[in-house]
Amino acid sequence: MQNLTHDPIPAQSRLEREAEMSSFEDAAFGAGHDHIFLGVGHESNERRTWAVIALCSAMMLLEIVGGSLFGSLALVADGLHMSTHAGAMLIAALAYTYARKHANDPRFVFGTGKLGDLAGFTSAIVLAMIALLIGYEAVTRFLAPVPIHFSEAIPIAIVGLLVNIASVWLLSGDHHGHSHSHGHGHGHDHDEHTHEEEVQRIATSSGVVSLSIFEDGVPPVFRLTPEPASLTLPPSALSVTTVRPDGSQQSFTFADRRGYLESKEDIPEPHAFKAIVRLPDGEYAVEFEEHAHDHADGHDAAHRDHNMRAAYIHVMADAAVSVLAIIGLVLAKEFNWLWMDPLAGIVGALVIANWSFGLIRDTGGILLDMNTDWKMADKVRHAIEDVGDKVLDLHVWRLGPGHMSALVSVATSEPRRSPAFYHVALKRFKGLSHLTVEVNPIETTR
Repeated sequence: MQNLTHDPIPAQSRLEREAEMSSFEDAAFGAGHDHIFLGVGHESNERRTWAVIALCSAMMLLEIVGGSLFGSLALVADGLHMSTHAGAMLIAALAYTYARKHANDPRFVFGTGKLGDLAGFTSAIVLAMIALLIGYEAVTRFLAPVPIHFSEAIPIAIVGLLVNIASVWLLSGDHHGHSHSHGHGHGHDHDEHTHEEEVQRIATSSGVVSLSIFEDGVPPVFRLTPEPASLTLPPSALSVTTVRPDGSQQSFTFADRRGYLESKEDIPEPHAFKAIVRLPDGEYAVEFEEHAHDHADGHDAAHRDHNMRAAYIHVMADAAVSVLAIIGLVLAKEFNWLWMDPLAGIVGALVIANWSFGLIRDTGGILLDMNTDWKMADKVRHAIEDVGDKVLDLHVWRLGPGHMSALVSVATSEPRRSPAFYHVALKRFKGLSHLTVEVNPIETTR
């Protein structure tokens, strides 16, 4: 970090100058550019899914051929079951391949980013049907128990579990919504307990000071943490001043919280500004950028790849059924509890049904253009209304993993504000990939 000499530019005039200097195509993201809204890990996920299909197909052929040669009906049956597993993976793989190959097809008005959600929805329906079939078979066996060939069934269940573990390993990585990367040029520290949006490290003459935005069920505040902890930061000797794109400034004072210092004032949305940090040895400038985060359920709904999530749930469901089957078969063999096998089937069916319901709910909402990121919508609204205009209508929806679209109708009394002005103003929202702005001038009496 470097010492700062600050000469803020009135941001309204800056934004207007940028809009005037840029052509509409240059200023507007969402116009005059491609409509490729695929996820960051699309091609990697595609390769992993095809690898799982190859594994399942090889296992399927091995079991069917081996069962036919050695007269094992159970082995043939498990091979046929493995074929349904490969078929479910085929839905995901074909969706990835088709979406990639047709990403520039003009027939798809908003690109092919939602194809993965459609595939995920289809897979969820298949999962629901599998849950019903397992449940039906389990109830039937409760009412009319059938003899079990333990010497064949248990090894096959173990082999099936090993194949599913291998499939989970192949599909593991940046997939079903448990992790994602942004690449905004800053170090991020998304701790599931602290929910620190962004951490900026400032190297001072006495040590390192971390400035972060803390937001965990409370209004967002600044936190200053010295490194090492022995570094003394008197609250009276430091402050933070934010400089927003419209030129407005706000000062924050701090209180000692034993181990870190916390601002007494809340940070208003949006969290995109230059922060001037005044420390005992001088002033430092750091930048905070806006991100499209929604941690309502602990995951980022805007970045989640539901196609990979569906593939992952398929192998996890199969693995869960294999584990339950092994437990049920072992107990049935050792204690002659024949009812344990169908009971394990019912438990497995309920688990799969629960996963299927969650996938249908999430993918169905995206296919129906539900707003999956209310925080993004609020920040877009605040960014426009903070410069004195009024949002008449606002629609935000997902185009693909990590890509949001917004349609905004604005009322303004500033005659020089064209749509390009708002495109420039909203460029800082990294997850907002497509934007359409309607400007409604308001005549003022002078």
